Amino acid sequence: MDGSQLQKAQAISVLHEMLQQILNLFHAERSSAAWDSTLLDKLRTGLHQQLEDLDTCLVQVMAEQDSAQGRAGPTLVLKSYFQGIHLSLKEKTYSDGAWEIVRLEIMRSFSSLTNLQERLRTTDGDLGSP
Repeated sequence: MDGSQLQKAQAISVLHEMLQQILNLFHAERSSAAWDSTLLDKLRTGLHQQLEDLDTCLVQVMAEQDSAQGRAGPTLVLKSYFQGIHLSLKEKTYSDGAWEIVRLEIMRSFSSLTNLQERLRTTDGDLGSP
């Protein structure tokens, strides 16, 4: 797998992991109490669809060679980041204020996702420069 394919695989893995972690947050205790249930269901459905689409992309990119090792670093950082968010929610007993902080963090995450997706589209996988 050449460098651009590996970078594309890493980027798709990061996108997938971030969406998965956001979805996990919306399945956390009391998430339905902090959000409008209809909108929450729509968001969960949309996140599931995006994850399925990314699975398909990742399989296509990874068809030639497995590079799980190259993808592990960034996804471990994301898992750790979102684990901290989960712990913060738990420590603050899933209060409305804690969920407001989560909302802000998720908006920041969506902004990062959008930027990464744009870079994937415009650079055809070469993510070396912004």
